[in-house]
Amino acid sequence: MVESVSKFVKGDETMAHKVTFYVPERPLGGRDIQFDVKKDEAMLGTLKVSRGGVVWRPRDNVYGYFLLWSKLDEVVARHHTSKRAL
Repeated sequence: MVESVSKFVKGDETMAHKVTFYVPERPLGGRDIQFDVKKDEAMLGTLKVSRGGVVWRPRDNVYGYFLLWSKLDEVVARHHTSKRAL
């Protein structure tokens, strides 16, 4: 398990999220990569990444929201804020 804390500045407020992810020991496709996203130690949801796309499952939900990679590209292009890629 690897943990990462991401901080972004938006206006006058700083947003910090704790992101924990699990990488399986086999090629992607056999199992998804899972990111658990928390804010102030409270679970926001889980992001699962697969070869076919991504699934966002909000906390306390059984089902998630699936997007194909092509659809994710469209959504991010429409609703993004500019940020230099690392």
